[in-house]
Amino acid sequence: MDFNQTETQVQITEMIRDFANKHIRPDMMEWDESQTFPVELFRKMGELGLMGVLVPTEYGGSGLSYFEYVTVVSEIAKVCGSIGLSVAAHNSLCTGHILYFGNEEQKKKYLPKLASAEWIGAWGLTEANTGSDSGNMRCTAVRDGDDWILNGTKNWITHGKTGNVAVVLARTGEPRTRNNVTAFIIERGTPGFSAGKKENKLGMRASETTELIFDNCRISDAQRMGEVGEGFKQAMKVLDGGRISIAALSLGIAKGAYEASLQYAKEREQFDQPIANFQAIAFKLADMATKIAGAELLIYQAADMKNRGVKMTKESAMAKYYASEVSVEVSTDAVQIFGGYGYTKDFPVEKYYRDSKLCTIGEGTSEIQKLVISRDILSQ
Repeated sequence: MDFNQTETQVQITEMIRDFANKHIRPDMMEWDESQTFPVELFRKMGELGLMGVLVPTEYGGSGLSYFEYVTVVSEIAKVCGSIGLSVAAHNSLCTGHILYFGNEEQKKKYLPKLASAEWIGAWGLTEANTGSDSGNMRCTAVRDGDDWILNGTKNWITHGKTGNVAVVLARTGEPRTRNNVTAFIIERGTPGFSAGKKENKLGMRASETTELIFDNCRISDAQRMGEVGEGFKQAMKVLDGGRISIAALSLGIAKGAYEASLQYAKEREQFDQPIANFQAIAFKLADMATKIAGAELLIYQAADMKNRGVKMTKESAMAKYYASEVSVEVSTDAVQIFGGYGYTKDFPVEKYYRDSKLCTIGEGTSEIQKLVISRDILSQ
């Protein structure tokens, strides 16, 4: 089902398959059970250039396009959604925000450390009471001379505890007014900045999710990114690319579940023949393959537009919405094909099933994607 890949994509695919079989597959269930974020694994991926895929080589990155980035995230997610999620969040959110909106000094300071995974990155937008309602955030930054003082919390933050640096969106104006959010880069160890509760999650359990807490956290104005009040617009542009990330993550999980199901259906026998011979199973596999192909086309359309610098808010939302829903549908059918075995942790589809659901929630729920899509098509 692979589309015509570039030579670089083929090489990346082979490299990740070898790496995953050696360094991810043997331990992924243990990490999942214990909710361990395997930070040393990410250092190894940094050495392979997988943690700064889109970062130009002048800043220590791989300097590749969104086509290669989709390949990286989806191939890792075929093996483990948790690791794929953390790779996606590190690349597209924290690193991506600094890449697109940081000044030259900020880029030189942070991008090489992030691209090598010497530093792990976090990105803070969501709050407990303002999930999709980010214009009403309560985390504030107040100007004090040449400094800013931050107070409040952020929730559902990937790498919130382990991350060495976080890009944080804080309100710098009145609630629900235009241009009332500003972006800041905050390093771990800054007084008044700490991690709070670590979430105990259904799936994606090896990808760390925690609170960020700011208690009179004082930072220099040099840590501000862009102009005061530009933060929300920056975040929306970052999320356009982030949606491609989650779509690629969804695609990888769906492909992993589908490939496991296809192999199992050929091997598992009932009534003296493989269950793949029964139309009920064969048609499930046909639906799975068709949905995956459709999702992949939407993702590469959005990636192509992103590469060309064309506005792709609608297309990335479509890709994220459709691919995430397909991921859940395919993973659900995979458990059904495996039957009772699919409900056990001895077979891989149980984990795909749990991991897939976050894809319809994180970086904008399916309902928010439909809001984005409908606004775009109704404005034409």
